[in-house]
Amino acid sequence: MSTKELAVAASTIWVVVAAILVMFMQAGFAFLEAGLTRMKNVGHVAAKNVLTFAIASVVFYLVGFGIAFGDGGNGLVGGSGFVPSSDELLAIGAAPFSWFGSIPAAGAYFFQAVFCGVSLAIVWGAMAERTKLWVYFAFSVPYVLIYSVAAHWIWGANGWLASLGMQDFAGSTVVHYQGALAGLAGALLLGPRIGKFGADGKPNAIPGHNMAFVTLGVIILWFGWFGFNPGSTLAVDFPEVGFFAYVALNTNIAAAAGVLGAVITSWIVIEKPDLSMMLNGAVGALVAITAGCAFVAPWAALVIGAVAGAIVVYGVLLVERLGIDDPIGALAAHGLAGVWGTLSLGFLTAPSLADKVGIGSAGALYGGGFGQLGVQALGLAAVGAFTFAASFGVLWTLKALWGIRVEPEVETAGLDVSEHGMWGYPEFYIPVPGGYGTESHTHLGAAHAHGTPAVVRVPTAEPALEAS
Repeated sequence: MSTKELAVAASTIWVVVAAILVMFMQAGFAFLEAGLTRMKNVGHVAAKNVLTFAIASVVFYLVGFGIAFGDGGNGLVGGSGFVPSSDELLAIGAAPFSWFGSIPAAGAYFFQAVFCGVSLAIVWGAMAERTKLWVYFAFSVPYVLIYSVAAHWIWGANGWLASLGMQDFAGSTVVHYQGALAGLAGALLLGPRIGKFGADGKPNAIPGHNMAFVTLGVIILWFGWFGFNPGSTLAVDFPEVGFFAYVALNTNIAAAAGVLGAVITSWIVIEKPDLSMMLNGAVGALVAITAGCAFVAPWAALVIGAVAGAIVVYGVLLVERLGIDDPIGALAAHGLAGVWGTLSLGFLTAPSLADKVGIGSAGALYGGGFGQLGVQALGLAAVGAFTFAASFGVLWTLKALWGIRVEPEVETAGLDVSEHGMWGYPEFYIPVPGGYGTESHTHLGAAHAHGTPAVVRVPTAEPALEAS
């Protein structure tokens, strides 16, 4: 093998492994979202993650990859590479995906498809516990197209924001900000969950049922992010050999700073080191550093992460104060933190790293002026307006024609049984041989010792505070 062939082989292995790490983030989202929601909806949340990733994978292969990265087209949309053939996917640096010169197009598809799947997972977090199952099918398809258009703008070879030098190395804007905006559109159209806000408009706590799940989910996401950010080099030698290790370092220290920033802010603002805030602080910091992981010095990564952690705490409280019900805090952790991460490069991009990566210019703190900040702000405005308007329009149409929210009695009983005909935790709701309320559990109390059957109770009204 030639040196070039060895480099292609090493880069292909690296990108595929990185893509697998990003795919594993779906497990992180499943645990995070299941833990922050109630027991009666756990199966529905888990099913959603598998279902939407499957839809994203198929639709992105059929049309999304071509829209985002196909040759030809224009600054707004790619013009080729739809339903790509075997020959097209095995080619390296050739039409219709000539932008990928270090790996086969098949590896590029896999890596970009799992990114799309992550963005789609974010959407549903803000719409959890009250959305009909069929809406996942109906909205996932147009959302993949919406996502792909914005990806072309920023990452495509001739995207109009790419030509202006917008810096978004791994997707603070393309993946996270977009997902949060679509989720915001859905949350506004759905309205809050039953019992979330009282008659006086004050919010009621609806705690998640398993914080150990949430913690495991965040750790999985943190782990998967080492595919997300370093893998975006798309080669072991871009822009120089081993540069992806530097990206990994920035990713990790930003996440750590986000935990500290969130817990300190939580301690000050709500007078307790709230665990959910701490965990969302890590997620928010990872989101924020995703844009700049290749463009900033380590000290700047610490600043970006710590500020993102604080933003998440204030953002969650702000979203709730505005009367918006976001069960997992996606709007703060992925939306507001994504905005901060994107804008921070207007100040913190190091000149040597901008030159090395070959995108954009130095930040204002390095004497680069405010030109890069203007490009970053323009990108946020354009992607935000397009994504929110398109997502709101599709979801509004679905709501007007068929309705996107489950009926009150269905929401009260739980989406597990109503949408899937099963319970995520069956022993808590129905008699199960050998389960709670049977002679097998005599240690649970006198009633159980006499074999008293379990009582199934489906509430007729949603309590204001319900942990199940």
